[in-house]
Amino acid sequence: MGKITATRYLRNAKGILRTVPIEDDTYTDIKPVQEACSTAYLAILRAIDDYLLKKGIDEKDLPKSVDGYRKAIKKHLLIHNGNLVRQFEKLYKLLHIAGYYRGLLEDVNVLKDALKSAEKFIKKLNN
Repeated sequence: MGKITATRYLRNAKGILRTVPIEDDTYTDIKPVQEACSTAYLAILRAIDDYLLKKGIDEKDLPKSVDGYRKAIKKHLLIHNGNLVRQFEKLYKLLHIAGYYRGLLEDVNVLKDALKSAEKFIKKLNN
């Protein structure tokens, strides 16, 4: 997989958002915004996968659900940074639930902040 995968997903999410029309700091087409949120969330999952693979977890044992990712973070990452569980939860709710699943994120600044938070989360895993 490699860490390039996570950063590539995040870069793709930003690229998708650049194509969306904006009026008054609001994205006017929600479908590509949902796609960008989904792609950014995948970047987070890939970063966790990459970290776990580097720590010797077999690819077949990688998490397959959000609960699996929560457990993996608590088991393998909490030692290094206790905030990661909280950050993962925040990004899960923001990008996956509100942004992708519900289509509630349309504010340009909120999405920029969410992508910055995702980038910081990914960088923490790569250090």
